[in-house]
Amino acid sequence: MRFAKLNSASVVDYVLIVIGATIQGIALRLFLIPADLASGGVSGIAQLINHYTHWQIGLMVFLGNIPLFALGWRFLGGRRFALRSALAVAVFSLVTDLIPRLGLLPVNGITDDILLNALYGAIVSGAGYGLVYRARGTSGGSDVIARILTHYRGIPMSQSYLAVDAIVVLSAGFVFGWKQALYALIALYVSGIISEGILEGRGTVRTVLIVTSAAGTISERVLEDLERGVTFLQGRGAYTGDERTVVYCVITRSEVAQLKAIVREADPQAFVVIGDAYEALGEGFKPLGRTA
Repeated sequence: MRFAKLNSASVVDYVLIVIGATIQGIALRLFLIPADLASGGVSGIAQLINHYTHWQIGLMVFLGNIPLFALGWRFLGGRRFALRSALAVAVFSLVTDLIPRLGLLPVNGITDDILLNALYGAIVSGAGYGLVYRARGTSGGSDVIARILTHYRGIPMSQSYLAVDAIVVLSAGFVFGWKQALYALIALYVSGIISEGILEGRGTVRTVLIVTSAAGTISERVLEDLERGVTFLQGRGAYTGDERTVVYCVITRSEVAQLKAIVREADPQAFVVIGDAYEALGEGFKPLGRTA
């Protein structure tokens, strides 16, 4: 019975990834490409190359993610990381290249207003990213690079994303023009807000208290899969008087869905409290020496 539940949950995850990646592809084709707005990451680089070569953007995105998948497999969780990420990138690449061939959507976009294209492109693509993240997937590209930078250089995830994508978007200024680059930065920022809102809300980081009889299993998974520190607290139920171990950890918004899945698999009867925190200082988050 437990296997069936896990299998059903995985199916839901994969469906969300397919829907999210499809939405991303539509946003790219319908709003960003017609307005020459670079989307950041590998897809943004593919747009720049397409401007000179007319090579298919989706195909370039897929090929460009292959070496990044190798890095992700090595540093970010192996098979669990690769399956969901590969599906997201494959669907996104396929949708991006199929839309012009099927003729279902206007290839030249639905408006010539660059501001509308930037805002709607950001909102639609951000919704797609949020669904993929909610299903514990990634969209490859800058996701992989940002997570590696966070793990090995101690750079906060939000700064890693901004740095990687901003480099690509600003490079587009030399190709598409600086007006498009500035609007692309706006789209990048709005897209991040939308994806975070869909994923888990508005707080900065999450503090988690887990009252469970499977503290060892949960802590091992958090340490291994999320690479987050864990603290054990001893608690006693006021009503039952039973001794229970309380697991305490701090995670980012993008890790909430994965943590819930870990707890659900290890102890479906666990009691979990997830709260907002204004700031987290120390290993894995903002360095303690940079609090000013």
